[in-house]
Formats: sequence, C-alpha cells, structure tokens
Amino acid sequence: MLARLGYYASSHPWRYIAAWLIAVALLVVGMLTIGPAFTSSITAPASESSQGLEILATEFPSAGGDSGTIVFKADQGVSDPAIQSAMTELFEDTSQIDGVVNVISPYSPIGASQISTSGENVGNIAFAQLVLEPGTTTEDGARIGEEITALAPEIDGLEMALGGDMFRLREPPNSEMLGIAFAIFILIASFGSVLAMGLPIATALAGVGTGVLATALLSNIIEMPDFAATIGIMIGLGVGIDYALFIVTRYQEHLDAGESVAESVAASLDTAGRAVLFAGVTVIVSLMGMLLMGITFVTGLAFAAATTVLLTMVASVTLLPALIGLAGQRIQITRWSGLIGSLLVALALVGVALDIPFLRFGAVLAVIVVIAGRFKGPLHKTVRLTSDKPLEETTSYRWSRFVQRRAVIITVSATLLLMIMAVPVFSIQLGFADAGNDPEESTTRQAYDLLEEGFGPGANGPLILITELPENANLMEMQAVSGTLSQVDGIAQVSPGIPNDPQQPTAILWRVTPATSPQDQATTDLLHTLRADVVPPINDAVGTDILITGPVAANIDFSDYLSERIWYFYGAVLLISFLFLMAVFRSVLVPLKAVLMNLLAIGAAYGIVVAVFQWGWGGSILGIEPGPIEPFIPMMLFAIVFGLSMDYEVFLLTRIREEYDRSGNNSQAVADGLAATARVITAAALIMVFVFGSFILEDMRTIKVLGLGLAAAVAIDATIVRMLLVPATMELLGDKNWWIPGWLNRILPNLIVEPARADVQESDTALADQKV
Repeated sequence: MLARLGYYASSHPWRYIAAWLIAVALLVVGMLTIGPAFTSSITAPASESSQGLEILATEFPSAGGDSGTIVFKADQGVSDPAIQSAMTELFEDTSQIDGVVNVISPYSPIGASQISTSGENVGNIAFAQLVLEPGTTTEDGARIGEEITALAPEIDGLEMALGGDMFRLREPPNSEMLGIAFAIFILIASFGSVLAMGLPIATALAGVGTGVLATALLSNIIEMPDFAATIGIMIGLGVGIDYALFIVTRYQEHLDAGESVAESVAASLDTAGRAVLFAGVTVIVSLMGMLLMGITFVTGLAFAAATTVLLTMVASVTLLPALIGLAGQRIQITRWSGLIGSLLVALALVGVALDIPFLRFGAVLAVIVVIAGRFKGPLHKTVRLTSDKPLEETTSYRWSRFVQRRAVIITVSATLLLMIMAVPVFSIQLGFADAGNDPEESTTRQAYDLLEEGFGPGANGPLILITELPENANLMEMQAVSGTLSQVDGIAQVSPGIPNDPQQPTAILWRVTPATSPQDQATTDLLHTLRADVVPPINDAVGTDILITGPVAANIDFSDYLSERIWYFYGAVLLISFLFLMAVFRSVLVPLKAVLMNLLAIGAAYGIVVAVFQWGWGGSILGIEPGPIEPFIPMMLFAIVFGLSMDYEVFLLTRIREEYDRSGNNSQAVADGLAATARVITAAALIMVFVFGSFILEDMRTIKVLGLGLAAAVAIDATIVRMLLVPATMELLGDKNWWIPGWLNRILPNLIVEPARADVQESDTALADQKV
C-alpha cells in the first residue's frame, strides 16, 4: 500500500499538496473561529489538597479562584500617608478590572498580617492578595498584569512587583529557528544536495504547523498546559526532520541505482516509509502510556505531543513523496548559488534566534546570491559535496571492527560510564518550579524575592488548613488550633482562624507559613508531619476534619501521586518495546539487550538533568536556578526517548539482520550494518541533539529541562550505545543474538518493518508493470 501511495503521490504531486493546503486552511479557520484554551493551572488528582480546594471554592468563594499578589516596598514605610493613599487607590481600581474577583488589602483588618513585622524591613514591605476568576487564561493574566502596571503610582522610594503564576509571562519560542539553522548545515553535509536538504525541513514544518493548530483546537476539549504547544514544536521538529531524512536517503539510493523517480519514491516508502510508520506509532504509543496516570494535565501533554508526532508522520508519507515528485532528478544537483544561499539563510535564522541583527541580513544576501546564480558564472556551476567509498573503507566500518576486537573492555567501560552518569538520579527531588526560578528581571521573580525579604522564605508558599464546621461548633476551640500549630517545628507563622461568616460560620481556615521555601524538602516533610502527627489529634479533640491544601500542598500531592503510579507506566512501555522488538527480529536477546541499553541511556540522561537543574551544575551558564525536577518530566523523557531510540534500533538492527541472513557471519553483519547506516543515523541524531538542545535557550524552565534531557538522551544513545555497546555486545553474543525458542517463534506475529531488498525490487517491477 505504501509503495502505491508513493508512486501515485510522486506522479500527481499537486493533488497531495492541494489537499495539505486545504487541511491547513481549515485548521486556520477553526483556530480563528474557536481559538485556543490553554491553561496555566493544573487540575490535581483526587487527594486531600483537591478536597480542600473544593471546600475553599464552596465556602470561601472570594478566595477560591486563581490567586496573585501585588507586592510593594517603600523606603519611607508602607504606612506612610502618601504611600497608603496611593496604594489603597490602586487596590480599589484593581478590583474593578475585568477578571479580578477580590483584592485583600494589607490596610484592611483581614489583611493586617500582610505587612512585614520582623527583620530588617519591618513595616517596609507589604502585599495585597488578588483573587482572580477560576480558569483565568495566560492571556487574561497578561492583560490584568498590564492594566495593574499602568495604574501603578510613581512615588520615589516605592517599588512594586506582581506575583503569581498568572503573571509569569511566557514569550513565544524562537529557539526552533536555531534548531532549523543547525539542521540545514547537517542535512547539506549528509545529502550533499541543497534541494534534498529542503525537503525534510519543509515536511517537518508542515507537520509541526498543522500539529500546533490541531493542538490548539484540542485544548478546548482536553485540559492542556500553556507550554504544551512548545513541547509539540520541539518533538515535532526533531522527529519530522528525521523521518523525512530516512525516506529521502532511501530515495537517493534507489535513484542512484537507475530507477525512475516514481519507482524510487515507491521503493523508499515501502522500506524507510514503513520504518517511519513503525517508529512514529511507537512514539505515539509510548506517549499514550501517560494516560495510565489518570491525570488530565498529563493527558493533555500526551495528546499535544502525540498529535504533532502523528501529523509529522502523516506528512512524511503523503506530502514528502509529492515534494520529491516535484523535485525529481534535480535532487542530485547542487549549484554554488544554492549552497551559499542556504548557508546564508541558516545564518539569518541564527540571527533571529539569538537576536543578532547583522546576521539577519543573511536572508537578503541569500536572495541576491540565488538570483545571481540564475545567470552563467561561478555561482551557476555545480558542486559535489559527498564521495562514495567502498563500505570497507568507511570510518564507520573501521570503527566497528575496532570495537569488535575489544568487545569485552568496551562493554564493561561503557556500561560503567553510563552507570556513573546515572548516579545523580538517586537524589532526584520531584516538585514544581516556582517564581523563584524565574529570570531575575521578571516581575514575578522580583515579587518572590520581596516576599522572602519581608516575610521569610515560606511566605511564597503558605499552607491552608480548612475544615467544614460541625453544628454548634465552639469557635473558641477553633481559635486555639492556631496556638497548637504555632508550636510545630518548621512553622514560622500561623494566622488566627478565619471563618467564612463571622455570624453563622460553616467553615474555617488557617494560613500556615512554613519556615522554609516551597521547593525545600523540609516543607514537604512538614506537610507529611502535619497530616500524620499534628492534625489527627486536633480533629479528635475538636470534632473536625481539617484538610491541608493550597498550591504548595497540591504540588506535593501531585508529585507523590505520580511517584507512586509512574512505575506502571515504565513497566507498560518496557513490556511493549520488548514484545515489539522480539516480533520484528525473531530474537530474545536482541530486544532484551536493547531495553537494558535504553534504560542505561535514559538513566544517564536523567543524571545530567538532575546535576544541572537540581544541583545547579553549570546553572550560571544556562541562566537557571537550582530547584526540583517537575514530576512529569521523567515520564515525558521516558516516553519520547524510548520511542525515538526504537527508531534507531529498528533502522540499525534491520540492516544487521539483513546482512546476517545473507552471509551467516555475525561479525561481518555487524560491521556491514553499522557502516551502511552510520551516516544517516549520525545525521539524524545530530539534528535531534541540536533541535532539542536549542530549546535550552528558552525562558521557561520546563522547556529547558525537556530540551537538555532529550538532547542528552539522544546524544548518549547515538554515541555510547550505538557506536560502542551495540557492536561490542553483538560481537560477544555471536549467533546467540538471533536465538529464539521454536514455540515462541511460532506464536509471535510476523512484523516486517523493512522488506528485504529483493522483495522491494520485485514490488517495484510489479508496480511499474501495472502502471504501464
């Protein structure tokens, strides 16, 4: 079927291109009509904190929405008449802004504790609490922030900043420009053709563009975080360029063998196209495994990434053949004008990504060079960038032989290296980054620092204790709870009990300020201590059911929930990967070895992430502050990396198995298979490393973590695993690589990822005869 699809698409390219243009137009219309509905809030799983938040929303509606703060510092003191008058007017005006439900002023009786009373800044720092409408979007938060900033008074000695997740501005990413620029260099070096370079990039951009539009529309149905589209762009660019790279490489091979354009496209789709579908489905299945977590937030991330991968995969087997059909034999020809113009475009993209104005001028020079190349002259001449060497003379073949001769020591050394790199994983702390990890120049980071300066580190993450009151409850006993809580180690301050209705209260809450920051492990330990040892005796004494909630408690509950369930996800992905590889390669040891190597590679990548983002190694270079690792990051990395590694695994081992079936010599098959696939695997890995790595330059910490983790995992997989462990272990195992019990071989389905070359040639002949 894929062969027919490739033949037809390359013979009638404009039909497929028109279909894609119509699809894009429909998505754009839908986007303009419906719009996105991304959210910056997270719906927590069922937990004590989520139950508490429900009571908070029901019994304290004016405090149950999304929250923010206006933090201010006055050298003359916040109680100075001029300061108090100006800020009171600001709070009144802020309460009238659309989307703001309530403003609790530090000058009101209920907000009296919002003025600093200790430390060097006694009376100089205060904050107002903002209650926003539930479900406030990032765009609404940005609008509200801009309106408050415009209303802010200008008084000497007065400093003001906005705190809260709603005001954490997230600039649209431009790091993908840097990834595309590097991809241009790598693809030109790999293909030796400018036109061949452009095909994977055009295909990836089409898949990613439609994926982002589709994701935005899906956000109206499925809860998706506001950075879901950025994750889709990151993954889509990497896999989209790689998938197209595999197909174009096979197309060039068949074209060099003397086949026609349509026959070459048909053959490339029947081989590399089939591998692309298997690889893409593997990534999607791995991502869909995240649904086992049962959390809408995680489900949204999975659907966002999977949607983009699906559409890039579809583009690779529908749009790409059409584009190849348009390019035809010209894909083999490169002129100096095209080469220089492409490199200038790459430099211009670097200028856009890094905000270097003079590099952007490269786009203008590229147009001039291409126009000049249309006329006879030096720029019109063709250039050859690749050379065809016999397989035995390639560096990859010699390297494989070098490794095979030292298989034992290389296997042991590489395994020990990966295990050492994975050591930091044992100290991983899962949790959510907060404004304390934002750039120092951001308003949210300034508000965070001011709160810590005036009220201590725990002020940025208070715990809320809340309970519904039984009938005839004794309010005096409830107020005594504050005294009990204040005696607990690790608590800096406890507010008096705050009833929802002073006359006829049905619920009451206490605000507890920890002595440590929200990200500190001591705060997590405090929460667990309160729930296990402190609150139960209070409930028994006063007849209540006090729940501990608030953003910090919800984040800790979220992390604990994922930590408990993530092993189900890991097990499901590992089992599916093992069974898939066993069915494809008819072997027990090959899939077992592949799963173990992938675990080592992912563990090493986790170790790098922990060392950089939690320990702070190199943090000053990357512009990050040490902090916990978001609890969904390990899961995302595992799903994506396992899917991508299967791509390389299938591509390499299929060629090795083909050589083994032909010669029966395991050592020769390993060397030949590695040499035959090294160029395309290396190019694909380099592209992914640069595409993923470019996102480290983004402002958002979550994107930085994913970018570094994915880049490190792919780099480790392509070097230590594919260049060292695979040839070394396959040499040690010899013919046992391909052993499988007879009974198991009979019951396994026969999955053919890439048909043998002879089968492909017969298929091409039959297809050509049918067309004639």
